[in-house]
Amino acid sequence: MPKLDLNAIAQTNATGYPAPFNEPVRGRHYRRLAPAAGMEKLRASHVVLEPGAWSSQRHWHRSIDELLVMISGEAVLVEDAGETVIRAGDVVAWPAGEKNGHHLQNRGDAQCVFLVAAAGDHETDGGEYPDIDMVFEPGGYFRRDGTRYETDRIP
Repeated sequence: MPKLDLNAIAQTNATGYPAPFNEPVRGRHYRRLAPAAGMEKLRASHVVLEPGAWSSQRHWHRSIDELLVMISGEAVLVEDAGETVIRAGDVVAWPAGEKNGHHLQNRGDAQCVFLVAAAGDHETDGGEYPDIDMVFEPGGYFRRDGTRYETDRIP
């Protein structure tokens, strides 16, 4: 049956971000949906952001398209051009290679829930975090000078 049982899919708040960049995402909890659905080409996550949590550090991808659908609650989308409130039913998208750093921040007092899907060349993907001294490549996280952070990347 194609309907996924969310309660049967493990939820985690794991991150490979090195300190102190891991702090804002401590209240982010996600379930990887694609493995449970048997999908290999599309990646998708069901994400819950606690009040005060961020979805990620602000970033962009070279090889991955991203599509986000807000299911419940609201969050602030922070991009290069500014901020936009995203509410239940809103859809936002970022094409691969567009250098528009983005993430969501839950600035409210209730959880928000969204689905994010990503497609593209996951094996070679990389990108940047415009607000911090960090880039990502398939092999991990690096400072802009090329020095590797001693953490494992969780794509």
